[in-house]
Amino acid sequence: MLVLSENIPSLVKYMGSKTEIINYVVRGLNEVHKENQAVCDLFAGSSTLAGALRSNNIKFISNDIQIYSSIFTKTYLSQFDWNVYPTAEDIVKDAEQIVESWINEFNYYWEKSNYEVEFNLSKFNEVEKFQQDLNEDEQFYNTIKNSSKEEILRYHLFAKEYSGTYWSFRQCVWIDAFRCIADKYSNIEPLYNLILSCTMYAMAYNSQSTGHYAQYRKAEKDSSMEDILIYRKKSMSEFFIRKYNEIKANMIDNNCKVETYSLSYEDCISQIDSGTLVYADPPYCSVHYSRFYHILETFVKYDYPKIRYGGRYRTDRHQSPFCILTKVRSAFKDMFINLKDNDCELVLSYSNSSTCMITLETILLDAYCIFNNIELDEELYLSNIKSYVEKEEQSQIYRDIEIDEINININSLLNIDNINLNYEVTLKLFEHYHSTMGRTEERKKNVLETLIIVKKINK
Repeated sequence: MLVLSENIPSLVKYMGSKTEIINYVVRGLNEVHKENQAVCDLFAGSSTLAGALRSNNIKFISNDIQIYSSIFTKTYLSQFDWNVYPTAEDIVKDAEQIVESWINEFNYYWEKSNYEVEFNLSKFNEVEKFQQDLNEDEQFYNTIKNSSKEEILRYHLFAKEYSGTYWSFRQCVWIDAFRCIADKYSNIEPLYNLILSCTMYAMAYNSQSTGHYAQYRKAEKDSSMEDILIYRKKSMSEFFIRKYNEIKANMIDNNCKVETYSLSYEDCISQIDSGTLVYADPPYCSVHYSRFYHILETFVKYDYPKIRYGGRYRTDRHQSPFCILTKVRSAFKDMFINLKDNDCELVLSYSNSSTCMITLETILLDAYCIFNNIELDEELYLSNIKSYVEKEEQSQIYRDIEIDEINININSLLNIDNINLNYEVTLKLFEHYHSTMGRTEERKKNVLETLIIVKKINK
């Protein structure tokens, strides 16, 4: 039985994070998991599942097309040699020396980016615009190229491209400095990943955006200016130290044997062992996560990419087929086929809300048919499944008003001929208040979270 680890340090603000419902996810996995069975998180994202399962002595595979996800996973599952590593304060002191170099060589820009003064709206936006234009400021870039400091010549990506956007120029200098320090420890992989994760945490909680990086906020009135100022005055180093020390205090029971991949879901499934239990939480809504978290990818890769548009996006952002209306169903079918061909079992997260581009009954029908090699009349059975789920849901609530979990067996509806099946498809449903990450005026909305469980039938 998989054990849920306590005290999972949050490493980033992440839309769709399963932190609040991780106990239900682990309960779903335990409906299937067998002793010594490997577990794969196919769309790992913020890697909450890695943190949740870290105390289990299992093989854990973490995959996400975005490389930053593997950094989070390794931070959750590494063995740390705290007696050898520098303290958080030592790392900050090293970064501070780099920041001092920037202050010495770019004093004019540093002083122009001072937020510890009195502002009116016009003056505030003037300071913001000054920083935003640094990405096209030839004098600024020439000063960088002529610098005698290696830590400026090689580590100026954020100061040049993102100043005055999600962070101030001064905060961007700190981001570049921490990235430089991380590379100095690249030969100690756990420490390297730890420094990157703590910096991404500080980036998330110092950013003036709403928790993601689709676009940065602009001050259109005094109230929004005052709100942005709160974040402009925050300290990158304080948040770095806080997270580093929290991880040091809590990450002491990392027992998983971990593998990380940055592959498409198809390629990952082909790499994992036959019989693996796969947890899948694909981004099946119109929001492209690569747009929301492009900066994390840029920070980890630190490859000076071409950057465009108001949100300062990478031009090579991955576009998931699960986020495209014309491709989402095919993507699910392909995933089911690949999992079945590799003899895998599945726990799939689904949020039955208006933002989803594929219905629950469609996923259920496709999963049942593909895993069991059956063809059914879609026009007839889609409506049957929808009605069946609604009736079962109401029936179970009526029988027990304090129920915290609804279980619905789809085989009971669809296996009308009682034929020998290979897989059982069931639902676990529960209510959950889901964060909107600032995309609507409503901070949270009540959604019906669903786990779709595809389990082998013992014969």
